[in-house]
Amino acid sequence: MAIFTRDFNAFDFSDPVRAAEAIKQQAIAFGADSVGIGSIDRWEGVDLQTDPRQIMPECKSVIGMVFRLERGSIRAIEEGTFFNHYSTVWGALNRLYIPLTVNNLARFIEDQGYEAVPYGSQNDWSALDESGKLKPDYSRPARKGQAMPDVEVDLRIAAYLCGLGEIGYSGRFLSPLFGPRVMIGIMLTELELAADPVYDGPKLCNRCMACVRACPGGCISAGKTVKVRVAGHELEWAAVDRKKCMDATRGIVRTETPQDDPYVHGEPKTGRGDWSPFCNKPDYVAYDAVPAICGGRGCVRACMISLESRGVLENKFKQEFRRRPEWTVDWSQGQGSSHGKR
Repeated sequence: MAIFTRDFNAFDFSDPVRAAEAIKQQAIAFGADSVGIGSIDRWEGVDLQTDPRQIMPECKSVIGMVFRLERGSIRAIEEGTFFNHYSTVWGALNRLYIPLTVNNLARFIEDQGYEAVPYGSQNDWSALDESGKLKPDYSRPARKGQAMPDVEVDLRIAAYLCGLGEIGYSGRFLSPLFGPRVMIGIMLTELELAADPVYDGPKLCNRCMACVRACPGGCISAGKTVKVRVAGHELEWAAVDRKKCMDATRGIVRTETPQDDPYVHGEPKTGRGDWSPFCNKPDYVAYDAVPAICGGRGCVRACMISLESRGVLENKFKQEFRRRPEWTVDWSQGQGSSHGKR
């Protein structure tokens, strides 16, 4: 019986257009939902700590990939009955599905003799904190003039520069296929590929502010914004309080004094406690994902509902997403309650 091995140099990648087409086809076959390519010159002028060329100095092309969160996977959090599912699916995308896809695509490119760096959406060692600032005394450059390890490429900007969509007011990336229910993986390669134009499709975010109004933690500013300029385009989105966002995601409130309640995780030295009206959740659930009580109430669900109502998303459904009264958190009762809001 013959032994089967990988077929090296099976494709002619000397033509950037044909090479780009072959790579996109493989990325979709490996599991990506949409694929776009940006030339590395589009990153000219970005902060050193987020520059892909700090990871691969010879990089010529960045391959961006969008991965959907199924609409049905948000159903359990919309109903308020199965919080673990939302976290597990996000965690599996981060830890399993996206790494498998980008790594398989890297192997496909390296089979043809060109180096590729797979880059998923999980970077636990980033030298940047949640606000995008350098962590104090965290690391040091390996060589003079280099960025500190670990570099963190802004995946939203990368996806935009690869032509895959735009950044919405909430700061979430919006795909014309799926809106905000997406995650991103990228590939850096020294292979020169035909680039797609920066996203110039139908405008997705119309600044309806549904994300601001629906965010349970009030984390998305209605007036304060962040502005960046990349590849000749000025991008702007809301300033987001990341610490408040983490609390709201987990459905907790910070209390000055630990409550006499089984839902409290007290900190005796500071006298503070973290209180949730649901069960005593562990810090992490499956795939190292935090418990999600909020479930993207503003930045994902409200945004998606708004986009679907305008008919701008390509992935369309037979029924509207919100079919029952929206539940809210009743902090005084220690349980979720339905207030009939829509």
